[in-house]
Amino acid sequence: MANEHETSFFAAGDNTALVCVDHQQYQKLVVPQLIDMSYKVHLGLFEEDVLLKLKTYSYNVVIIYENFKGSTAQSNPILAEMVKEPGPQRREHFVVLLSHRFPTNDAMSAFVQSVDQIINVADLANLKPVLRRGVAQYRELYQSFHETMKSVQGVM
Repeated sequence: MANEHETSFFAAGDNTALVCVDHQQYQKLVVPQLIDMSYKVHLGLFEEDVLLKLKTYSYNVVIIYENFKGSTAQSNPILAEMVKEPGPQRREHFVVLLSHRFPTNDAMSAFVQSVDQIINVADLANLKPVLRRGVAQYRELYQSFHETMKSVQGVM
């Protein structure tokens, strides 16, 4: 499945998603919904691969399974790496945590976990509308931030 949906290169303006979900059943629910939302999808199945992809591409959406490679939300290496990113770089990604423990759209838990949205695995069948709403709210919230960053980068 890793190569089935993956495109090596993205064109400017593409909606892009990195799916860090090593549980095949969950992948089969997540990836088709993202593709249906017009996202070009990369799968990140190993920590080193995910970290390289995050350095290489700027993804619009990054979906991280809390138990990636047997980890917990507290020990998840991908979440830990996302927290280390500088603020402006981190804000380029809409980060979603797939969780068994936290309810979907639990804003306080999302804040504590340093992610933008939480989706409970029990709600994966409804990922598309939940994600669409979360991304729309995110874009509205950070629109002026992103515009300011672009204008500052243009000056430098």
